[in-house]
Amino acid sequence: MSSVPVRVRFAPSPTGPLHMGGVRTALYNYLFALKHNGTFLIRIEDTDQTRFVPGAQDYIMDALQWCGIMPTEGPGLGGNYGPYVQSERKEMYKPYAEQLIAEDKAYYAFDSAEDLDRMRDQAKTMGMPNWQYNSVTRSGMRNSLTLPQSEVEQLLAAGEPYVIRMKMPRNRDIRFHDLIRGWVVVNTNNLDDKVLFKSDGMPTYHLANIVDDHTMAISHVIRGEEWLPSAPLHVMLYEAFGWDCPEFAHLPLLLRPDGNGKLSKRDGDRLGFPVFPTNWITAEGELYSGYREKGYLPGAFINMLALLGWNPGTTQEIFTLEELIEAFSLERVSKAGAKFDPEKTKWFQQQYLRAQSDATLAEQLRALQTIELSDADLQQICALMKERATFPQDILTDGAYLFGRPTAFDAETIRKKWKPETAAYIQEWKSIVNSLTEFSAQTIEVSFKTFLAEKQLGIGAVLLPYRLVLTGVGAGPGMFEISQFLGKEEVLTRLDLGLAEVEKILHEA
Repeated sequence: MSSVPVRVRFAPSPTGPLHMGGVRTALYNYLFALKHNGTFLIRIEDTDQTRFVPGAQDYIMDALQWCGIMPTEGPGLGGNYGPYVQSERKEMYKPYAEQLIAEDKAYYAFDSAEDLDRMRDQAKTMGMPNWQYNSVTRSGMRNSLTLPQSEVEQLLAAGEPYVIRMKMPRNRDIRFHDLIRGWVVVNTNNLDDKVLFKSDGMPTYHLANIVDDHTMAISHVIRGEEWLPSAPLHVMLYEAFGWDCPEFAHLPLLLRPDGNGKLSKRDGDRLGFPVFPTNWITAEGELYSGYREKGYLPGAFINMLALLGWNPGTTQEIFTLEELIEAFSLERVSKAGAKFDPEKTKWFQQQYLRAQSDATLAEQLRALQTIELSDADLQQICALMKERATFPQDILTDGAYLFGRPTAFDAETIRKKWKPETAAYIQEWKSIVNSLTEFSAQTIEVSFKTFLAEKQLGIGAVLLPYRLVLTGVGAGPGMFEISQFLGKEEVLTRLDLGLAEVEKILHEA
């Protein structure tokens, strides 16, 4: 690490909702900044006004807030390096582009869209499908390198549309060190003369992000692998301006669960899981689901994302945000793509849900629906159910019999498991329940096992039928704990009602 203060940025474009891959990029920047006592800022890169989506910027900020990884500088957050929205910085970019022209490192290009299409078509006809505007082809195009200076001045004075292109040198190796990938070497013969400034008066991403990173004193650029092909151009731009280059780290792709290709925004609900942190509704009213609205806890979502591409070097999987900050390093980020596993994501959610206090979980249930039970009773339900739940909603649905008497019974299990003598066993057990003076889980369990021993019965002969008549379902928390929670009178009432329901089901069969 150099002695330069660590300043990193997350620089999304407001072209739609924030994909979970973007959240991971923000997370790694956040962790790196806090690990090194640095600054994490957000910059909105909206130079492509044709793809601007209203509401996207607010969505990005809300998503980061929910995830708990908010920057300390950015739009609406303050900071000494603003504005933090590129369209609000519009006037500052052109002088930099013109500086490059004055130093013969860039040039005006007056080619129309039709001119460019014609050249591409000609190249295809000649068997060159991937035509580029570069150090070879620029000599046949309409630009300030081929036109007389007087004509260039006339065109500019007349307001002729133009772009400004980088003048990429021929046959030169560009070398830079990536903190994840090591040394990267690219020859300029494989690069085109990228547009730096567009005819609409806006810079392209390439120019704007270089100028902004420099003027915002960014020390490390931590971004997705998709920007790796652009990095040589960015290195050349830093050199052209005579600026120190930040350190680069290009993160691996997030892959689909089958490992076949990049996990994209379109994969979302189509594959049965969210790819966005929070719900996104399009202008047409189409809903794309998010992790927040699905019931995921932000800590579980962030913990899962952190391990998609980063390995702590230990067997530890559950991390608090503070532990992630302490453990994180770019050196342990993989070069290879990280395969997303939705089932593993549910596992993280289960661990985080179980780690919550019963009181906290009870508050979350009350936020989901109106519940008449006391806080003490609701917290007891949470204690009973949370080991078997993935989401808070599961406690309400899978544990419905704890909130009220069952209205439906598992007919298939009843028909499969109920024996001719089972009803008599349940009646005998009911008599024992009625005789109990202490109704704790421990007392009920001792009495139940004594009853089984006296009758020389296996536990399955009575326990599952007892569960079925009391709860209506064939699985759940311990029956003795459930019995204690319901109380003696309710258990006796449910045994009568449940036996009647079982008789109906068996009669219908």
